[in-house]
Amino acid sequence: MQFEYRALLNGKTLTGHLDAETQKEVTDYLKSNGYLPLEIKEKQEATINSVLGMLDKISFNDVVYMTRQFSIMLNAGLTLIDSLEILKKQTTKRVMKRMLEDIDKSLREGKNFSQALSKYPHLFSHFFIALVRSGEASGKLDIILSKLAENLEKQREFRQKIKNALIYPIVIISAMITMMFLMMTFVVPKLLELYDSFEVELSTSTQALITVSTFFEDNYVWIILGVGLSVFLIKRFLKTPAGKRMFDTNALYLPVFGKIIQTAALVDTTRTLSILIGSGVPILDSLNIVTDVNENTLFQEAFKRITQKVEKGISLGTAMSNERIFPESLVQMTIVGEQTGHIDETLAKVADYYQSESELAVKGMLTLLEPTIIVVLGVAVGFLVLTVITPIFSLTNSLQ
Repeated sequence: MQFEYRALLNGKTLTGHLDAETQKEVTDYLKSNGYLPLEIKEKQEATINSVLGMLDKISFNDVVYMTRQFSIMLNAGLTLIDSLEILKKQTTKRVMKRMLEDIDKSLREGKNFSQALSKYPHLFSHFFIALVRSGEASGKLDIILSKLAENLEKQREFRQKIKNALIYPIVIISAMITMMFLMMTFVVPKLLELYDSFEVELSTSTQALITVSTFFEDNYVWIILGVGLSVFLIKRFLKTPAGKRMFDTNALYLPVFGKIIQTAALVDTTRTLSILIGSGVPILDSLNIVTDVNENTLFQEAFKRITQKVEKGISLGTAMSNERIFPESLVQMTIVGEQTGHIDETLAKVADYYQSESELAVKGMLTLLEPTIIVVLGVAVGFLVLTVITPIFSLTNSLQ
């Protein structure tokens, strides 16, 4: 979405617009570039444009593709302007074309590539911008973009593996819950109505099933509304700082899932830190960027404390050793990397190790989850069938 802003710079009031996901991203961008924000508001557009904007968004895959194309063309000796011209002709997305045209305009006005990209904080993170800035300063932008593209591709591949692995259990569990709800609301009540005309003594389980199914039949609209409202309120709460912190804290202690979440966070953290340090970004700047791009609140807080200690002269490995969230293996490898002077290479190897660990953990989870789902589904269906059929046997016996 687009935001309009009014801000002070060197005593002058300036206005403009930025593409961002949230108002906070616009505020952070303005402050980081020396502006004093006075007013920020979402730009109002026609309804048809808003709908088209939702359908024509720049995805993570688009950013990965663009980065890879830039790295290839710069390696081939083309200039940024020439590369942009080629990309503008290749892209079929209008919103992508508009962004490339805006970046092209910024470059022709004399701005750096990093400055042009920083106008889109929802697409290009602090990590991305810092690496591009480092490439501009060192004159190795083509190499940096190649590293960035490789990192983004690994990130995409890793996330896709996790998503693909989780699709099966999510679909099965959702189908199971939906099936049970439909059975209890519409099917079971019709079957149990047959027993009303017969004087059959019902078992405790059958009476309980009648009570539950009657409640579902009479209140299914309110149940659906209640579940929908609960999901909405929970999602709103999890977006607040307190809610996100509570979720991030408890998620790490979940059986099986907690290990996967922690390992996935370690993959992103170590790989990001490795690329930043290897690209010549100072250690303190690297730690600040890792803090900003990390999605887990506990990792953010840990890196803030680590940054403060490194500022005082404490080594990175020693600072990490005081944080329980980091495994001992990571701490020791970081210390070894510092001692040998190859911390970027060491962290890259650690990232690959944690990625393989995470993938194995997901496979192990699925190995346990699949038979568990089958057993639970079998027990639930068996109980339902037994509870409905038992009165029929009682009725048959009474008629003999």
